[in-house]
Amino acid sequence: MKASWIILLVSGLLQTATDAAIIRLQAVPATVRVRQEGAFRGAEIAEISAARGEVESFQVIVTASDGNLRNTSAEMSPLKGRAEGSIPAANITLYREVFIPVRCSSPQATEPPGLIADPLIPFVNPYTNHRVPEPRWRDKGLEGARFGAVGFDLWQGQHQPLWVDMEIPKDAAPGVYEGTLRVRAQEAQPATIPVRLTVWDFTLPDGPTHENHFGNFSYMARYHKLQESSEKYQLLEDRYLAMMAAHRLNPPLPRRLHPKIAEDGTALFDDDTDRQITAFVERYHVTNIDVPRAPFRDMLTTGRAQAIRYYQSWYAYLQKKGWAARAYLYMLDEPNTREAYEQVRQLGALVREAAPGLRRLVVEQPYSQDPNWGSIDTAVDIWCPLFAFVEEGSVKRAQAAGDAVWSYTALVQRAPSYHPDSAKVRGEHPPYWQIDFPVLSYRIAPWLNRRYGVTGLLYWTTVCWTSPQRNPWDNPGFRVNFNGEGMLFYPGEDAGIEGPVATIRLKNLRDGLEDYEYFTLLEKRKGKEAVDEIVRAAVPTWGMWNQDPYHLLGLRERMAHEIMR
Repeated sequence: MKASWIILLVSGLLQTATDAAIIRLQAVPATVRVRQEGAFRGAEIAEISAARGEVESFQVIVTASDGNLRNTSAEMSPLKGRAEGSIPAANITLYREVFIPVRCSSPQATEPPGLIADPLIPFVNPYTNHRVPEPRWRDKGLEGARFGAVGFDLWQGQHQPLWVDMEIPKDAAPGVYEGTLRVRAQEAQPATIPVRLTVWDFTLPDGPTHENHFGNFSYMARYHKLQESSEKYQLLEDRYLAMMAAHRLNPPLPRRLHPKIAEDGTALFDDDTDRQITAFVERYHVTNIDVPRAPFRDMLTTGRAQAIRYYQSWYAYLQKKGWAARAYLYMLDEPNTREAYEQVRQLGALVREAAPGLRRLVVEQPYSQDPNWGSIDTAVDIWCPLFAFVEEGSVKRAQAAGDAVWSYTALVQRAPSYHPDSAKVRGEHPPYWQIDFPVLSYRIAPWLNRRYGVTGLLYWTTVCWTSPQRNPWDNPGFRVNFNGEGMLFYPGEDAGIEGPVATIRLKNLRDGLEDYEYFTLLEKRKGKEAVDEIVRAAVPTWGMWNQDPYHLLGLRERMAHEIMR
């Protein structure tokens, strides 16, 4: 009887093990988005390459086979160098990708509606160092925030993408490093996938070479119903500033660091103000300073003298600190009327009188919407057309006149009828920055800028959450169907995180800005033509760019070898 009972028990255990779900792992690059179901191109090993000082990402797709997975988690080992050194675990961050409901497609969308991966929840809360669990029903009720990373369930046949960020130390020895990503689930055998990193023998700078402006956090304050003077807002603001800087975006100078203003309009940079601004620039590796607009009414009439002293004192301070060359004044946004053009001319003249070296940025293309409005050429130093409005001839003319050209995007906008080559570009599509487009749309933007000699990138905000009643985790639509517009972060409270939650789109933008550092290094070593040849292989024209995510990675690797050669 006893022997029979043991045989039956062992047989039952074997049967349970045989019936258990199987964890399948495949690697895909950061430039690919994988849906919950369906086929995708995966690899049995995660292979990545990066320079020192770069953050390189990859994805591991967890698929439940032969059953459902419960209480699933993952861990990444340190990477050991074949010759020497290691990439420590502290330099590796794991995220779970969360699928967001897209109910109404963006105009021109290339991905169907449904659940689309976008926010990235870290396995470990960066502000508490505690793990971020999936919510669970316990004896005392539901525990945990609405969304988590550790301990997720996965239905048979479905995919759960995991995102991995790997920060390469600046002192890492060149060569190959190897490690393992392991995934565990309840009542399933653990699965592993090897990870191989090649560290290239060159180093990226700390701050962005590519000029950029990505707005402020006023929408975040509004969403949380916070006063900007409150302690809670300032805590959140610091965390958003840090995350912007970690992704090569220049964070805006917080209002609390703005200098006091004398009665005559002079900005007062006392020792304490100077110390705080200097610490901000150094901490976040800021390479562009957006000079705050003069806070006076009627600047063109009764407040003119005060505004002139304000800009004079600001520019004098920037010169003293050695920051003037990459500082600018965001003077006006989209002047789309005759009256707005006249305002640009008058404001431009005021700023030129006050500080001739202070660059004046206007969000407008370097050709007029209506010639009858007159020219604003003498009032603008940085032109900033929409992606689809960029035209090579007018860009070159502006640059020949000594101006810079940046680019920006908003909504889903095609080339206008007044584009100098409107007939030619009518059927072309620039990259659009909504969730239901390929994530390569973000990475390709700095490549397109480089192709046309455009030296900066602007976006109106990263935190456009319209109200707590319209939570982006439940509805990412801006103006109904511009999904994810103005939103590169999610509010972290829904994941139990008091701070920002990054997105796949933000990571791809960061990678594009890192690619731009490759352009700069390669040009220094091999000349402009070497860079142009590679860039044109990815982006023949602004509206006809190569959308193969693997092709771009091949060009990046080619650049790296050219830099090292």
